[in-house]
Amino acid sequence: MIYLSKFLAKLFSLSFLASGSNYIIAMILFTLLTKILLLPIGIWTQKNGIKMVQMRPYLNLIKVKHFGDKDTIADETAALYKAKKYHPLLGTLPLIIQIIILLGIIDVVKIPEYAGLTAADMLVGKIDFALYPYQAGGLYWCMPLLAGLSSFILSIAQNRMNPLQAEQGRWGQLGTMAMSVGISLALGAYVLAGVGAYWISSNLLAILQQSVLNLIINPRKHIDQKLLEESRLKLEELENVGADGKKARHDPNAAREKADYKRFFSVANKHLVFYSENNGFYKYFENIIEYLLDHSNVTIHYITSDPRDSIFEKAEGNSRIRGYYIGEKKLITLMMKMDADMVVMTMSDLENYHIKRSYVRKDIEYVYLFHYPLSTHMVLHTGALDHYDTILCVGEFQIPEIRKQEELYHLPEKKLIMCGYGQLEKLQKQYDAMEPPVRTCRKILVAPSWQEDNILDSCIDDLLRELMGKGNHIVVRPHPEYVKRYGKRMENVVSRYADYTGDDLEFELDFTSNTSIFDSDLVVTDWSGTAFEFSFVTGKPAVFINTPMKVNNPDYEKLGIEPQEIRLRDKVGISLDTEDIIGCNGRIQQLMEHQEEYIRKNLALRDTLIANYGHSGEIGGKYIIDSLQRRIEARKAAQGK
Repeated sequence: MIYLSKFLAKLFSLSFLASGSNYIIAMILFTLLTKILLLPIGIWTQKNGIKMVQMRPYLNLIKVKHFGDKDTIADETAALYKAKKYHPLLGTLPLIIQIIILLGIIDVVKIPEYAGLTAADMLVGKIDFALYPYQAGGLYWCMPLLAGLSSFILSIAQNRMNPLQAEQGRWGQLGTMAMSVGISLALGAYVLAGVGAYWISSNLLAILQQSVLNLIINPRKHIDQKLLEESRLKLEELENVGADGKKARHDPNAAREKADYKRFFSVANKHLVFYSENNGFYKYFENIIEYLLDHSNVTIHYITSDPRDSIFEKAEGNSRIRGYYIGEKKLITLMMKMDADMVVMTMSDLENYHIKRSYVRKDIEYVYLFHYPLSTHMVLHTGALDHYDTILCVGEFQIPEIRKQEELYHLPEKKLIMCGYGQLEKLQKQYDAMEPPVRTCRKILVAPSWQEDNILDSCIDDLLRELMGKGNHIVVRPHPEYVKRYGKRMENVVSRYADYTGDDLEFELDFTSNTSIFDSDLVVTDWSGTAFEFSFVTGKPAVFINTPMKVNNPDYEKLGIEPQEIRLRDKVGISLDTEDIIGCNGRIQQLMEHQEEYIRKNLALRDTLIANYGHSGEIGGKYIIDSLQRRIEARKAAQGK
């Protein structure tokens, strides 16, 4: 330490000479020199901080994937650090160096002879920098106040400029600031005033230093902000389940959930479990469940995260249906402890995020049922189906998609059952039962998706100007999720047409019925699956606006298979670029002139693509019954041995 102190003393001596023998100016110059000498360490710290922020999305996704499993999270985090050659403890190196330098400065101030100074050189006016503020009192109390203020200013600047600190949560930033200000107040009061002067100048010059570092290595060029934000939102969504802002909401269904959780695990020898995210997902299971109730004696254990799910009403009228309300947080634990022979879900991404396969039973068959009738590799996330055992496929076209993914990513083969798509069959029955509409003009349904840059956000005004006043009755029906998430945007769209006096435009914000969809003559959408359901049920054509694609798997092109969402756009109707909206009324007129031709073609296309149309419930139900029977018999045989 003595050598460091003497080296720092020589630097201070030079600074004192350059300052014209002014102790304050000398301390500022000295601090600037130390910052310049330590610039290589600053650059290293900048790189290390950027590396940490670059890893943050992957650390967030690890926490999402293994939510609640602290040991696995720790192991995965350590593996990531090793792969990226990142050492968390090295992040403390700048602080350690700062403390060592501070100790050296104390010697320089305490023993001015090291720098060739006398006690008189430490006087500036009536201020003696060799005194302790807490002992001297009076004006010297300004020293801890200025030290605390400089630390406060530095914290604000670092929260904006430092790549690592900027990514701290609000409470983390406030905590760091409080600690820094507290330490500065103590230092300013209980160390020599000269040391306090160094601390103040060091804090303020650190802002300049960070600006220089950001010019040398610009964090924005190295950090994927979009990926970072997406991962943060996924983690926050999981962590904040059941929370509203800062305070957790009182859950009026907490007692019910607790009782249902206990009741679920009190049942021994459960064979079949369905899980539904909310009430709207029962429709995808309905025809299979109806077949099971009519053709077997199996009990349906139906878990839902919606306390208002219609399954509870159905359970009251059928003793073989047992409904359980389990909220999303408690669901994590329930799934880990699952004890059944088979679990059927429409939720993709099993094992990839918070919903895991059972830790208790490794022999459970996990069955995936589609709630979307097209391809598997673009709309679903990467690896969305990897951890399912069995897929109830919509049609033959999904088989090469799934098999190719298994080949590319070296996955075990799944059972692929050619089932069909029950929701389409249900819609077909509803449509066939409808009375033919009576009207004097064609009805056009505008049904956008809710993804980024959808029709409502990108080109709704151009579209409506093209269609209004031209013999069309236009119904704008947004996606329910769009209204839920972006209510203000929707209100803004509606308000722009509040003064419109024509009777050819309406906004439909009540989603309790599908009647308005299927009595339309034509649907205009972007990437919503509603258009395909419309065309496959009615046969009528659709118009697709080519807004940016809905791509949840950026690697989908590796399969070399064109997704049906793209391939079918110009088969069931026409697709238009946004710049082609002007003049689209003429194209729509041409479609209407060939409507009967489209009806024949689209219904034939449906029968080619969708397997077992009208019989998917039977196919899915038979598979479940047979698979359960095989599992029960195999277990009995094993017990007999």
